[in-house]
Amino acid sequence: MSTIKDNLARVCDRISRAAERAGREASSIHLIAVSKTRPLSMIEEARRAGVTDFGENRVQEALEKIRPDDGATWHLIGPLQRNKAKFAARAFDMIHSVDRLSLGLELDRRLQSAGRTMPVLIQVNTSSEETKAGVEPDRALALAEQLSALPGLSVRGLMTIPAFTADPEDARPAFRLLRETRDRIASAGIKGVDMNVLSMGMSHDFEVAIEEGADMIRVGTAIFGARPA
Repeated sequence: MSTIKDNLARVCDRISRAAERAGREASSIHLIAVSKTRPLSMIEEARRAGVTDFGENRVQEALEKIRPDDGATWHLIGPLQRNKAKFAARAFDMIHSVDRLSLGLELDRRLQSAGRTMPVLIQVNTSSEETKAGVEPDRALALAEQLSALPGLSVRGLMTIPAFTADPEDARPAFRLLRETRDRIASAGIKGVDMNVLSMGMSHDFEVAIEEGADMIRVGTAIFGARPA
């Protein structure tokens, strides 16, 4: 049976190969281990194997795992409801899923109350799925401009979750669209907005995401193994 350490080594090898194909340095790609539904024992094993960043989908679950002095960096990668903004503002180090002004305003209020500035990513719906969160690509620039006025938020880039398909190549258009959306926002030169991060790619398609410019990849199953049925 593979250990988390073994799995992590294979993931790092896949990252290196994808980066080489894209003419990039593997060190430029930030790995986030998606630890949703995983027990603390597995998170601790991943920490011992060298993982520093973890991604959680649900605020309440994350609050049971995050410790102020645990030395890890915690990312909220799932949708955030406004009534959970208070807790997210205090617990996480980065939020990937800001997709509307109303959420940004609530986060800003909570962050200022906590005396914090939070790096955030704008989630973009690149697959046009009605059930998926995210701002439409052609509205992302306007949202970035609106969020730039909120002192508690530091907009660092974009995130997307493409439609799941068996063939990773099918996700390439979505990743490319996110990159093009990032470039369009970056060229606008909005004060206080950096477009240095593209958070895209998961266990089955992160190589394609890296080839299309991913700076952060969110990998769960390939590190921790399949979730129990």
